Amino acid sequence: MLKENENWLNVLHWLADEASYISLKYFRQHLDIESKANQTPVTIADKEIELILRSLIMMKFPEHQIIGEEFENQEAIDDRYCWVIDPIDGTVAFSCGKPTFTTLIALLEDGKPIASIIDQPFLGERYCGLHDFSSLKNDSVIATNQIITEIADARLNATTPYMFKTIDEQTKFEKLHKQVKLTSFGGDAYSFGLLASGNIDIIMEADLAYYDVAALVPIITGAGGIITDWQGKQICREFNGQCLASANTKLHTKILELINN
Repeated sequence: MLKENENWLNVLHWLADEASYISLKYFRQHLDIESKANQTPVTIADKEIELILRSLIMMKFPEHQIIGEEFENQEAIDDRYCWVIDPIDGTVAFSCGKPTFTTLIALLEDGKPIASIIDQPFLGERYCGLHDFSSLKNDSVIATNQIITEIADARLNATTPYMFKTIDEQTKFEKLHKQVKLTSFGGDAYSFGLLASGNIDIIMEADLAYYDVAALVPIITGAGGIITDWQGKQICREFNGQCLASANTKLHTKILELINN
């Protein structure tokens, strides 16, 4: 099993390297920013990265399925393995020259994320996760904060308060926001790498797609954290867009009790 995991990790690094060449080529350059049908932004970098990653995966694993953000997904011959790609997570940050965008790549086996990467090439930070192994930032083992188990002591992050669309989502976020030590905004998926490294204790997000979260799961869990939906259920392809990540199980349990009562 170790050798197989090492092989998957090598493939992930190869894919992330190819993506980084493209993102750095366009980063902090003048780009046309288009609006998709759902009114979210997209750039040439998003499209170019996904196209190259899709072509490389199809060349090496033609039988595997691929889920990506920018292009239509096709049924695979063998869907035991599925790759999930978010070519530029944080397109708004990328378009504004902020080095918090990332490329997310995950490998699913029978529907479960078993290996993944969060790559921030401008800062040279790459977070890697493998099922049943410790997570890494570059070559160093990372761990979530196991000391803070009380909500009142915790650091909360969300990408933006505008992602909480419904009254129920806004109420639950506000309930948590009022209890924590401090709240910060921004970071997109990069903030989950910071949680895995012990710098953030709670991340509460909504209005997400599966390609936004699949790569987060092995990294958060491999660092000692926990990531679920807002009801404490495992995140799957059909999840409702709500995501809660915590540095440890004790903290997570208290948050779930707070927001659901």
